[in-house]
Amino acid sequence: MTPVELSRTVLRAVRRAVEEGELKVAVPERVVVAPPGGGGCGDYATGVALQLARPAGQTPQRVAGILRAQLLRQSGIREVAVTGPGFLNISLGGSAAVALVAEILAAGVRYGEGDALRGQVVRLGVPSEVRAVVQGEVLVRLLRSQGADARLVHLTDLAPRTQVSRPSGSSGRDAEGEGVRLPQEWSAVLGVPAVLPAPDGDVSALAPVPVPVPAPADVLTLGRDAARWALLYPAPHDRPDVPGVHLLQRESNPLFRVRYAHARVRSLLRNAADLGYASEPGEAAGQAGAERALLALLGDHPRVLAAAAAQRAPDRVARQLVAVADAVMPLLPAVLPLGEEKPSAAHRARLALAEAAGAVLAGGLDLLGIDAPDHL
Repeated sequence: MTPVELSRTVLRAVRRAVEEGELKVAVPERVVVAPPGGGGCGDYATGVALQLARPAGQTPQRVAGILRAQLLRQSGIREVAVTGPGFLNISLGGSAAVALVAEILAAGVRYGEGDALRGQVVRLGVPSEVRAVVQGEVLVRLLRSQGADARLVHLTDLAPRTQVSRPSGSSGRDAEGEGVRLPQEWSAVLGVPAVLPAPDGDVSALAPVPVPVPAPADVLTLGRDAARWALLYPAPHDRPDVPGVHLLQRESNPLFRVRYAHARVRSLLRNAADLGYASEPGEAAGQAGAERALLALLGDHPRVLAAAAAQRAPDRVARQLVAVADAVMPLLPAVLPLGEEKPSAAHRARLALAEAAGAVLAGGLDLLGIDAPDHL
């Protein structure tokens, strides 16, 4: 059960409580669910009871108790606990965890793509500044992953333009036509476009990328992957750390943790194949607290990608990948059988959960334009 599906389930519980006369409130249009914060438990939490308490004329604890009973009647929910002033902490059933892992494995690196922005035409305008161009390029990928028709164009007419040859048979002014040529080393090192096309029509229709704090001049010395991470990981208003820790092969380097976690998962899959078994989603994964925390992050991944695209915040994707990497690493020692132990359903289920995390890491790095090596 994804967060979106769980939100709908909570709404159904509110609606049923209203229909049965337990609550006298207007059913909200949407309910926010998220991984529980400090003092919480379970897979997800929601403060809908606090939201409805005053309109219902009841205490948040009383509303939470009503909704808890309704939620326990819904399929896919194993337990609901009320904490604090009235937060509902929801634990999903094993079958929901199995379905989530199976969904991720079926989608692979494209898990999290959707159509929330389908039909939107977005022309992102960026100036000729290396960090703005890298962030704009990633935002185009994110917007396209959510169904939008997105393209990167030059924000102003301040830089000199160059006429670029178009392929035979092409027409119109597009990425192959009139535009602003960027420094060659940006394309060579970072893989960004060699030319930013000029905007088509009224420049006021552009959706400008939030102009970030400019990158230091020595950012290109880091190489493609570390440089892109250095430009994307900090929020746009934060100064990039260059060279910083981005080239260090140690835990203090967030990029290393993400890529290392992915490489470890790939190594476990190879080792499991040598032992004659493969991953298989099952009930055994998702029972421990650490596994549930990882499942919550994986289930939240589509929402993170959609929010990063809508809010023009590629740093949210980078932080999500660090969280997934840090959550999966403690689980990996229990994936393979030890000594003379034979592979069991539990091993296959844990391997499937690890593989799902690896797919999210690989897909997220791909959206950021960063390599996800199988060996590190």
